[in-house]
Amino acid sequence: MVKPFDQEPGIIQVLCGYTGGETLNPTYNEVCYGKTGHAEAVQITFDPEIYPYRKLLELYWQQIDPTDRRGQFHDRGSQYRTSIFYHTDQQKKLAEASKEELENSGRYRKSIVTPIVPAGPFYPAEEIHQNYYRKNPFGYKLYYQRSGRENFIRKHWGVKKNKKQLKETLTELQYQVTQKNRTEPAFNNAYWNNKKQGIYVDVVSGEPLFSTTDQYDAGNGRPSFTRPLSDSRIVTEPDNTYSVLRDEVRSKLGDSHLGHVFNDDSVPGGRRYSINSAALRFVPEEDLDSEGLGEYVYLFKKSD
Repeated sequence: MVKPFDQEPGIIQVLCGYTGGETLNPTYNEVCYGKTGHAEAVQITFDPEIYPYRKLLELYWQQIDPTDRRGQFHDRGSQYRTSIFYHTDQQKKLAEASKEELENSGRYRKSIVTPIVPAGPFYPAEEIHQNYYRKNPFGYKLYYQRSGRENFIRKHWGVKKNKKQLKETLTELQYQVTQKNRTEPAFNNAYWNNKKQGIYVDVVSGEPLFSTTDQYDAGNGRPSFTRPLSDSRIVTEPDNTYSVLRDEVRSKLGDSHLGHVFNDDSVPGGRRYSINSAALRFVPEEDLDSEGLGEYVYLFKKSD
């Protein structure tokens, strides 16, 4: 649960740990065997001026099965229960409203059972368990997939694709790129030399994916980036077609083919994301607020 929040704008710190239990200073082994009554949880320190609490709630619901009282996916037991631990009356009110909205949305056939309870003492987990997704990316990805979490999120939050509707709303090139994994012509596309400031969203789902603050001219005639806005918004899979070592890049919820990522020691971070303009829609800096993407305005504010 650290990764989905860790790279969002306005997030200062995400700690994994334990809360809601009966004993002091619980250890991982005590909690994971259900001996203390604690739940495994994350504590998020955030700037509400950039990333409001309601956004945290929206993102949280997209990571869990809120209809399961007995754990989450392969992890069974009360130590793996879902909960929202509020610190203020305002947080409680917003959490209850968010839960009611989800219940009324009809997204799930079962009732939403995630409780909203007062926050108690939080005990950070041992250092070995912090930022596991960074320390062991392969193990994290493997468990994320095999536990059933990835498919569950796609089923309930992914864009429901209708071939006929997509063909009506997308251009032929956009359809071929996002749905058929095609590659657009180099130097003959919308954003390869874009000079305006803003962010790019998935043309199908609207997920925010990349920022012009990370865009650069790689000389290949397509928009290139040193990183995505958040690793948790994209999916990468090995692609060995044409005998070239690279990873395909897809959007997480839209499942759109975006392009490829290459190892490249010449850029910060050592990765070059070569993305098709046809898979993206550009939102200029001045339109971010009106399009519900105001949390990204901070990227373009000049420091004093």
